[in-house]
Amino acid sequence: MRSAPTILHLDMDAFYASAEQAAKPSLRGKPVVVGGLGPRGVVATASYEARRFGVHSAMPTAQARRLAPNAAYLVPRFTLYRTVSDQVMGLLGQLSPLVEPLSLDEAFVDLEAGGTADDTASARAIGEQLRDAIRAVTGLTGSVGLAGSKMLAKIASEEAKPNGLLVIEPGTERDLLAPMSVRILPGVGPATGDHLRRAGMTTVDDLATAGEAELVRLLGKAHGVALHRMALGYDDRPVVAERDAKSVSVEDTFDMDLHDRVRVRTEVERLADRCVQRLRAAERSGRTVVLKVRRYDFSTLTRSETLRGPTDDPTVVREAAARLLEAVDTTGGVRLLGVGVTGLADYTQEDLFAQAAGERAAPEVPAQEEQDAGGHGDEPADGAQEQETAEQLAARRWPAGHDVCHDTYGHGWVQGSGVGRVTVRFEEPESPPGRVRTFRVDDPELQPADPLPLVRDPVDYSSWPARLPKSRSGPGSSGGESRP
Repeated sequence: MRSAPTILHLDMDAFYASAEQAAKPSLRGKPVVVGGLGPRGVVATASYEARRFGVHSAMPTAQARRLAPNAAYLVPRFTLYRTVSDQVMGLLGQLSPLVEPLSLDEAFVDLEAGGTADDTASARAIGEQLRDAIRAVTGLTGSVGLAGSKMLAKIASEEAKPNGLLVIEPGTERDLLAPMSVRILPGVGPATGDHLRRAGMTTVDDLATAGEAELVRLLGKAHGVALHRMALGYDDRPVVAERDAKSVSVEDTFDMDLHDRVRVRTEVERLADRCVQRLRAAERSGRTVVLKVRRYDFSTLTRSETLRGPTDDPTVVREAAARLLEAVDTTGGVRLLGVGVTGLADYTQEDLFAQAAGERAAPEVPAQEEQDAGGHGDEPADGAQEQETAEQLAARRWPAGHDVCHDTYGHGWVQGSGVGRVTVRFEEPESPPGRVRTFRVDDPELQPADPLPLVRDPVDYSSWPARLPKSRSGPGSSGGESRP
């Protein structure tokens, strides 16, 4: 445990939804829900305006629509989110060599290792400057927590939301944690929380008072000891710069169960190709191919095959996944399919059988990640495409919220599609709210487009933090606070 709050935790505020609001002037200040829009879609992120209606992440989109029927429902744009995340992580990397990303919108930073802070005053100054820098470079806001440990820094950033900064002074940890719910501690999910509640423990102070022996009796030695230490405010986990991925995988949940065995195999092969795209993007190869099948009754089967050596050959992965599928009974229907690769390595040992087969080259498909939030998949192969309605095909080509460009009207985004039409609002991140126009789904003047930068001329922070301007007043720079 440190004597100064030099571990920083950054959590971007409602990241996906905030990025969409920044990109779309007409949605600012309005409820926005990002996620899968199909019957089985799930909310990835909800704006704070939508949260007032009770919408939250991991909620079925159908339930969210009942709670907030007038919200804007958008399919995720991971290309935009990754671009913004790279900008934010770049700023963090200039603070310290020890940056531990947890996701696209969340990371720990060891300020002491970077020599940028060694006491409360300097840590607070860096936290405020970081929030200013993020706003200037991306147009978005983030909440910052500062403490002497990772656990408390994360708790601080959560307490600071939205768009705030909170410093937890070392030595005050136990008093701060005591009245909080046990669910605030890492490793306490719904099941563990319910188990503790039945034992009469609902607050962190209850855990600390119960003692280590009682928690070990209830939860087992490893979990019980760790939870008691955290209840007392102890957490000596270091910030780890390299979080090496153990696997790469993709999966799709389908709006309607798949019954046609040929269609199921087509989807597995398509997922294998997408998985290899991610594998190659990470400059990795893998040795074990994993197939995941969730059937109509929600039962989930997992099958794996270990190859003779690591590979990133799409043909090898595709054929291995197809072999695994042969051993799975899909009678009754399939609602979810997934393909993954584990046993990752930094090199590739090509499969000799694939080479002997004539080095068949599989066409590479663009990596689309809307399915991670429960959305539709990519366009299927020709044989499967005939089974889809024109409405489904239109939804695939014109996902709600995605960028388009019209030869006459310029850049815009899809508000929705149906009955052979697509409705587009023409506006850009730094323009006033734009006009809405409707076109045929096959209008030759309308094409999909790449996202525009959220900030056209971002401030140059290449010298950050040495010459970073002092924290200024205005949006995105509200003062921080300290606890106790």
